[in-house]
Amino acid sequence: MSAIFVTPAEVNSLSDSHVIIDIRGHDEWRREHISDAHSLPLEDIKPGCLSDRSLSQIDTVIFHCQSGMRTEKSAEKLIASVYPAKALIMQGGLNAWKAAGYPVTTDRFQPLPLMRQVQMTAGALVLGGTLAGATLASTFYIIPGLVGAGLIFAGATGWCGMAKLLAVMPWNIQKK
Repeated sequence: MSAIFVTPAEVNSLSDSHVIIDIRGHDEWRREHISDAHSLPLEDIKPGCLSDRSLSQIDTVIFHCQSGMRTEKSAEKLIASVYPAKALIMQGGLNAWKAAGYPVTTDRFQPLPLMRQVQMTAGALVLGGTLAGATLASTFYIIPGLVGAGLIFAGATGWCGMAKLLAVMPWNIQKK
């Protein structure tokens, strides 16, 4: 079965019963999400994972992510997870929803998504190491070199030490 793509306007105009599933990570969802959306990260989606909802052929499940790329790439997996219900994929994800002017629930007290924290930390280390190397001592150039090597390793293996370290920082620990 092929994926059926819908626009944010089509999703917003739906009046029948439907479920909106946000496939981004829990940290992304906690920071900002469509008000009616439920969080179910892509890595947790498997065939039948929504069986507790007793979905039937007349039910509709709408999936979205941040920009639409994750949902588009995972369309077959998403469709299989809600069978026999109808699966729709919202084009452009949360970004398109906001661009269309539809409301979102935002909690600025939640930490930034982990990957944004990694990008900011890596950028700060590279900038600081480069400036220190240029103005104080050339040995500081090792800092951006190590960060670059770490990013290459993370990209090649899928394991990011900086993300692991940031995930256990006090601001990222989810309070019960």
